[in-house]
Amino acid sequence: MSAIVLTGLAKLYGRTWAVRDMSMSAAAGSFVSLLGPSGCGKTTTLRMIGGFEEPDRGDIVIAGLRTNDIPPWKRGLGIVFQSYALFPFMTVFDNVAFGLRRQRKTEGLDARVGAVLDLVGLGALAARYPRQLSGGQQQRVALARALAIKPAVLLLDEPLSNLDTKLRAEMRMELKRIQRETGVTTILVTHDQEEALSLSDRIVIMNEGVVVASGTPRDLWQQPRYPFVAGFLGVDNLLPALVIDERHVRPTSGALLLALEPDAEARSGAQLIVGIRAADVLLRPRGGAIAGEPNWVSGVVRAVNYRGTLSVYMITTPLVDHPLIVSETADFTVGTELDLCLPPPCLLRLSADPSV
Repeated sequence: MSAIVLTGLAKLYGRTWAVRDMSMSAAAGSFVSLLGPSGCGKTTTLRMIGGFEEPDRGDIVIAGLRTNDIPPWKRGLGIVFQSYALFPFMTVFDNVAFGLRRQRKTEGLDARVGAVLDLVGLGALAARYPRQLSGGQQQRVALARALAIKPAVLLLDEPLSNLDTKLRAEMRMELKRIQRETGVTTILVTHDQEEALSLSDRIVIMNEGVVVASGTPRDLWQQPRYPFVAGFLGVDNLLPALVIDERHVRPTSGALLLALEPDAEARSGAQLIVGIRAADVLLRPRGGAIAGEPNWVSGVVRAVNYRGTLSVYMITTPLVDHPLIVSETADFTVGTELDLCLPPPCLLRLSADPSV
């Protein structure tokens, strides 16, 4: 059963469609992420679900009820904003109890607030004020407040974006745990690919107000199909190419052939995009190419970006007229001559359609 269904949802600002023909659903108890770059329409979609923006077209159905004309406070939603929006003059307990008191659900209030504070690990801090909490603790208070009312759907508007890298990684794990324990259907807005991949049962990728792809994290990662989706999910190299036969393509800016996994439907002369993740390229010192293995090319390191556990290299090759981006744990310096292997199973066949 779907806890939320959007059908043909659209929002117009002036002459610009912020969201166009948005359709999606979220199964009860699932975690769905709306992923995309800034301005793609994901936050506008979330605000329409929450009732803070009125759609110009389409329907919003929550728990089987069309909610287009229902005010936000009657939709049974829990919402965590990017800014947390805690009341600074209220204690942690009172912040979490606010929604229950507003809905006049005061019976068993102490027990309910205590339970959700324990759930988020803040049971001992109920008497503190927001100013006495860290950023991560404030985020947990906002989450506890949203969960206290036992919402039908939990809406999260980039709730982790204000946290530092280490704390953000910790809070992802906590958020996943809490969502699983409560079983609340959750819609997350994020532009962070790692966040969406690690948290979601399903990801909806948006661009320029429309849905360009949706699926499980594993399916979208392994078979992105479109260059925009591949690029947004971390495919660092996108090479326009022409199909030579079912096994080979030639990058349009280079003279070398690339061997791909066989595709019986490949048409000679057709255009496509070859996607190559930085981590999938194998590097060897010059002369280290393995005989008989396809897709070995020579290259020279032009730039190095050291990142601790690995380095990201820009490497010029005869394959294309621009550098390839490659990540590797081995340490090479600028000017190092290398052999590069692009294993056929790691090369993605992507549509050359410029509209996606």
